[in-house]
Amino acid sequence: MKLLILDAGHCLSLALAREASRRADTELVIEQGVTVTPARLEAIAPDAVIIPPLAHPLSMAPADVTAHADAVDICLDACLSQGVALVWCVSDQLYEDGLDVPIDEHVVPAPRDESLRRLVQTGNRIRAEFQRHLIVRLGPLFALEGSHAWLNDIIDSLMAEQAVRAAEDVIFCPTSADAVAMALIGMLQQQASGANAWGAYHLAGTEPVSAFTFTSMVRTQLLTHLEGRGEEVVLGEVQPLKHHHDAKLRRVLNCRQVLDVFGVHQKPWRLEVGRMLDAWCSIREHNRVSNTGASA
Repeated sequence: MKLLILDAGHCLSLALAREASRRADTELVIEQGVTVTPARLEAIAPDAVIIPPLAHPLSMAPADVTAHADAVDICLDACLSQGVALVWCVSDQLYEDGLDVPIDEHVVPAPRDESLRRLVQTGNRIRAEFQRHLIVRLGPLFALEGSHAWLNDIIDSLMAEQAVRAAEDVIFCPTSADAVAMALIGMLQQQASGANAWGAYHLAGTEPVSAFTFTSMVRTQLLTHLEGRGEEVVLGEVQPLKHHHDAKLRRVLNCRQVLDVFGVHQKPWRLEVGRMLDAWCSIREHNRVSNTGASA
C-alpha cells in the first residue's frame, strides 16, 4: 500500500513516517506542501492521500483556518479526478460548544465560529461528493516533535522554569500522534483488503481530562523520570485558566465505531505520555554523554 502524506513537518506526518518504517507493507511519499494536483497524484499513484489536522483551529487566525479548508478542497478535487481515497483528520474543536455526553460520529459539528463553519462546509462537501473518504476526528494531539505537537512545548517550557498556563474547565481526550498513525495505517490496510467502510470516525485517547490536569500530570511524570535518572531539576509551575465560568465544557469523542468496524482500541494517554517521556529522557541523556565526550 502506498500513501501520500501532506504537510511533512506536522507531528502526525512524522508519526506516520515512523510507523511505516516499522512495516513492510506500507510505502509513504511525503510532501512538504498542503495541496496536491491531479498530475502529481497520477505520477505517484497512491492508494490514499492523508491530510493532517489543524490541531487548535479555535486559537488560529481565521484566515489560516480558511486557507486550510481551501487546501482540502483542492485535494478533494485532485482525489476525485484520479479516484484516490482521501483521509482528512480534523480537530475535536469543531464541536465548539461540546456536549454533556460522549459525541458520536453521526453528530455533524455545528460551530458558531465562522472559520470553523468553513471547515464543516468542506467536510459536508467530501461526504456529499466522494464516497471513498475517511474523516477522522481527533482529540488534542501530542507528540515529541513536529508542528502541533503540544507535548514538546510543555516540556520545553517546564525545563526552562517557565509557568505553563492551561485551561481547567475544558474536558477532552488527549490523543497520541503515534497511536493515530498506527490506527490510520491499520484502517487503510483493511480498506485496501476490501473492508469498504468509508465515512467519519472518532479517534481519541482514553480518560477525559482537562488541559490543566494533563499538563500537571506531564510535569509530575517528567520530574519523576528525571529524578529517577539522578537529575535534580527545578521545573516551571502549571497555572490554571478558566474560560467557562458557569460549567465545564466537555468535548469527549465516542470512539466505539472505530473499534467495532476496524478493531482499533483507544490508547491510554497516560501510558503514551510515559513512553514519550522515557524516549525524551533517553535522548537527553545520550546528548549529554555525547557532549561530554566531545568536550573531553
